[in-house]
Amino acid sequence: MNDEITPFADRPLSVQQARNLHLAAQGLLLAPRAKATRPRLLAAIERMQLLQIDTIHVVARSPYLVLFSRLGHYPPHWLDEALSKGQIFECWAHEACFAPRADYGLHRAGSRAHHWADKHAQRMHRDHREGMDRVLEHVREHGAVKSSAFERPRQGGGGWWGWKDEKRWLEALFARGELMIDRRENFQRVYDLTERVLARIGVEPGGDWNEAEVRREHALRSMRALGIAQARWIADYFRSARRFTDAELQPLVDAQALIRVAVKGWEQCAYVHHEHAALLDRARRGRLSALHTTLLSPFDPVVWDRARARVMFGFDYTLECYTPGPKRRYGYFVLPILQRGRLVGRLDAKAHRAEGTFEIKKVFLEAQTKIDDSLTSDIAGAIQRCADWHETPRVIVRRSDPPGFAKLLRQALV
Repeated sequence: MNDEITPFADRPLSVQQARNLHLAAQGLLLAPRAKATRPRLLAAIERMQLLQIDTIHVVARSPYLVLFSRLGHYPPHWLDEALSKGQIFECWAHEACFAPRADYGLHRAGSRAHHWADKHAQRMHRDHREGMDRVLEHVREHGAVKSSAFERPRQGGGGWWGWKDEKRWLEALFARGELMIDRRENFQRVYDLTERVLARIGVEPGGDWNEAEVRREHALRSMRALGIAQARWIADYFRSARRFTDAELQPLVDAQALIRVAVKGWEQCAYVHHEHAALLDRARRGRLSALHTTLLSPFDPVVWDRARARVMFGFDYTLECYTPGPKRRYGYFVLPILQRGRLVGRLDAKAHRAEGTFEIKKVFLEAQTKIDDSLTSDIAGAIQRCADWHETPRVIVRRSDPPGFAKLLRQALV
């Protein structure tokens, strides 16, 4: 422990008990027991605090897949409807994310305080103010727009992802808070004036938070979403400006907002949000069992912090879609496999929707994973459920590491 402060709580947790507490907080401890509903979708987002957005759809786009892992089979358009109804909104937090409507003020204050997207937008506004003002006036006069409203030949590259100027300006205006995402059409953002969107969805601008209040709230909300975490992992959740320390968290422990605990094998202490006190007690008593097996998105909160996943699960995960093909070890968009509280492998998959086929290019098991009937059955079931949800029910397994596991999977999938 870095700081000489109050001792650990009694009865240290095992690593598996810590994992189970984390998964319980994230909604991944048990398989869905009830049919997915719109309120359960919103509850899942509220539990996570943030739902990261990414556009890659080799399989389902990430936000839809993150929700599937927790809800099971549900219509993806429910997420689109939640945005258009103003039940959630888009913001810059961990990265581009959906967040619950009630958190708008906190996110605007937090973005202004530290986020790289806001800093980039300020530079853009300084260097391209005239163009940004023209785009803003266009939206003011003509209403909500997509970037395609400004279609024209784009000269050269540069900027964010090589976008044309108007797209970059729209994104900068969004990051600055002058525009919001009113809805998405075919997953394309539709931008409108912030005051119009807030008025439509019935949200006050808010945002009257000072930096200390934002930082405290980020710590507490991160801990509520994570279930259990070391101090050094907390800042990554909302991409806070700097890491939290044990000393900085001491007032929250003194106020009984956080509970300090020990985990066997961890050199540093961990923390649990006070709302998870009952889960902590069940974990200590060995009464918190992980039974869910599912495929995770590469942008799932469970794995989006590489250091946390390595310590908590012994799982070294790197997203390789931005890595040149020859340098990839596992594949373009590889899905971690969660099996009963462990991350046991990863899946390089592609959904061929026109053919109704879910192709597994290769499945990789972690070196220490014991192959038995339970593991094979669990993974086969998770793959088939995911394939059915994609409306690609025919599963093809190409290769595996170790090589013999592919054959076992094919047999289990028949």
